[in-house]
Amino acid sequence: MTIQNYINGQFQDPLENNWIDNYSPANGEIYGKIPSSTTTDVDAAYTAAKQAFPSWSKTTLETRSRILIKISELLEAHIQRFAAAESKDNGKPISLAKAVDIPRAASNFRFFGNAITQFASESHESVGQGAVNYTLRQPIGVVGCISPWNLPLYLFTWKIAPAIAAGNCVVAKPSEVTPMTAYLLGEICNEAGLPKGVLNIVHGLGTSTGQAIVEHKDIKAISFTGGTETGAHIARVAAPMFKKLSLELGGKNPNIIFADCDYNDMLNTTVRSSFANQGQICLCGSRIFVEASIYEQFKKDFVAKVSALKVGHPSEESTNIGALVSKSHLEKVMGYIAIAKEENGTILCGGNKVTVKGYENGYYLEPTVIEVTTDDCRVNQEEIFGPVVTIMPFTTEEEVLEMANKVKYGLSATLWTNNLKRTMQLSNQLQAGIVWVNTWMMRDLRTPFGGVKASGVGREGGFEALRFFTEAKNVCIKY
Repeated sequence: MTIQNYINGQFQDPLENNWIDNYSPANGEIYGKIPSSTTTDVDAAYTAAKQAFPSWSKTTLETRSRILIKISELLEAHIQRFAAAESKDNGKPISLAKAVDIPRAASNFRFFGNAITQFASESHESVGQGAVNYTLRQPIGVVGCISPWNLPLYLFTWKIAPAIAAGNCVVAKPSEVTPMTAYLLGEICNEAGLPKGVLNIVHGLGTSTGQAIVEHKDIKAISFTGGTETGAHIARVAAPMFKKLSLELGGKNPNIIFADCDYNDMLNTTVRSSFANQGQICLCGSRIFVEASIYEQFKKDFVAKVSALKVGHPSEESTNIGALVSKSHLEKVMGYIAIAKEENGTILCGGNKVTVKGYENGYYLEPTVIEVTTDDCRVNQEEIFGPVVTIMPFTTEEEVLEMANKVKYGLSATLWTNNLKRTMQLSNQLQAGIVWVNTWMMRDLRTPFGGVKASGVGREGGFEALRFFTEAKNVCIKY
């Protein structure tokens, strides 16, 4: 299947007629081609966005809201088609795509369609001076949105929805590894009545297409989700151009388990938080620290549950662990398992490639649990981003807090305890943008989302996203 760029409301081939093969993770075979867009395509997308901006930025909030909610409704109406495309393109179980990814993409449009009608700014009376100050929140103009491959439509729409809700026009690039649902989104936008040029989608490599978006002198803001090294590169390019930046980057998230937790709830949730989407979620708890008094029991029970997970073809409803996204990523993850062995880590389960009958060339890997003896080993410090977790015991709150914070990342943390004092103290002291207590991945779209340290700059979600995609202007009137 050959897909096209979506520019000015129309689908078109790349202007220089360059293409990239698109692989199915489930069988390792080419099943389509996507544009390898260059600066010329990005320029065309920018021109369409620039032309659409004056009209779109003046469109009433009610009109914008109605269009975004219509997009949401159409995504829900086509959930089977989108879920099948997402599963085939990414390798994730279709059950996950149907239950989480596509519904969340629809929720993104519905949420920001409603949020923009409630978004308010502030005013201040200058008492004794006979003046009033008020703040305008004005759209930026043309903005760039670049999203990753792990949650393709979910995170693509997480950026696009607030950007267009706030009155901006967008040049967007999905990952070249998982372009399919972004391509299908163009059809939905046309059906929903989104004006031409408000959203433009260009496909291609990060080093060419993404670079062209970041370097474009008139694209005034960049919202990026992806790897920390790429985020650092974007910051270096964008900083001298004074672009607004939102960077949601990597994570190496601690999962801290105390003996006074609800054990069964913790165990079941920890399996999910470790291996959902083949561990290819930036929020997965990849470092598991367990209080020493329950460590041996946890190790036994956790390994048993992980070993029972079914690795299989993504299209099968019974599959728990699908295919990793690409051959190169599978090799990277396998490389870390080899490093763990070199560092004297103990492979408690998994660690091997899986051959699925009929799909022998697919990118399958057993969910892997590694027992480590020190928190500063590479597999405990570096982001693996696959179905691999480490476990080790701790004895005191002070010890586990030090280990949890001793990484360069600070995206999320999970804490399991029924001790209120401990909950309040550790939640305050953990160096993370998100702390979940006795749960994982429970999201409220009104809350700020993002990380600290090498996990990024800025926040997405709720009014934080609408603030990012607008410029604040103070007006002072003396009366």
